Amino acid sequence: MDTGGTGETTEYTISVVVPVYQGERTLAAVVAELEPYTRRTRTPDGVAYRITEVILVHDNGPDHSDTVMRALEIQYPFVRILWLSRNFGQHAATIAGMATSTGRWILTMDEDGQHDPASIGAFLDTAIRERAGVVYARFTNERPHGLWRSAASKSSKRMLGAAFNLPDASQFQSYRLVRGDMGRKLAGFAATGVYLDVALSWVTNRVATSPTVLRTADGRVSGYSLPALFAYFWRMVLTSGTTGLRAVSVLGGVIALIGLAVAVYVIVSLAVGNDSGTEGWASLIVVVLLCSGAILVSLGVIAEYIGVSLNVSMGRPLYLVVENPETIMPEEESADPEHVLTSEAPTLPTTPAARPEPTAPHGTDAPPGAR
Repeated sequence: MDTGGTGETTEYTISVVVPVYQGERTLAAVVAELEPYTRRTRTPDGVAYRITEVILVHDNGPDHSDTVMRALEIQYPFVRILWLSRNFGQHAATIAGMATSTGRWILTMDEDGQHDPASIGAFLDTAIRERAGVVYARFTNERPHGLWRSAASKSSKRMLGAAFNLPDASQFQSYRLVRGDMGRKLAGFAATGVYLDVALSWVTNRVATSPTVLRTADGRVSGYSLPALFAYFWRMVLTSGTTGLRAVSVLGGVIALIGLAVAVYVIVSLAVGNDSGTEGWASLIVVVLLCSGAILVSLGVIAEYIGVSLNVSMGRPLYLVVENPETIMPEEESADPEHVLTSEAPTLPTTPAARPEPTAPHGTDAPPGAR
């Protein structure tokens, strides 16, 4: 982290990375809100900073976000676009943007307008004051997810942190401030399937939080499906290391001890002449099913780890950056409105209008269009 003073001559540059999946209605307002911070601004503690670039990473969503992004790049000189070859997921798209950033700090935020740029100064103050490598947003209001979803999310993250020797995973948020040098180097070695926040815990133990408000619209409910949420959690488990494999060993040991205890019970029962409870197939079937289920679960966990290693060894990329798809489209297709959108950029407001209602949040690794 930069350790220079906070005097008049010190100005911290910030690169903003926004992974874009479904931002057609909200992205213009998000960039318009960031525009004032591209000029020299001061934090509440008097530290000077400036947003030098806003990197929009196109993650091949189902709407016309690409058209809006092209128009924003024309309208704002600080906007850069990164085109991914397909939908790689929010974490991969964020890492792709971090890899091409140039600022001393990297701010990551969502496309839906729920993250308030007014908190950037407080994030930077917290990072400097606590000498932190990562500062996460700590939302002071409840998310519109419902009681069950919120409780399950918090408990699973706490359990993950306790069981897998991670920092408090309940702090993990997509609205975060990361040291620029650390973020770019991490992007250089992050492999496919990595969970960004777990990867950040590999390279720094200086993690802080800063209070902010999560902006909502009409009590919008999260667009994550139950399978997507489980996949998100499972990726955290696999990225956290080999603790899951150790848990498999512990499970095998526990089952072996249970079997030993049953064997001792049977031998003692036979020795004292009380064998009435040792006959019958019901107890045998229960034990067989219990052990077989444990074996299959263990094999499944091991197979998941092998799958992650196989993807890495085969060279499966975390992401792939390509050229602007519109510039390489064949001429005969570009004239057909059914194949490509018009090259004329739509007119966007020059000042922030009423913030549009956010769309469904950015998803996890899933097939294109299944976020």
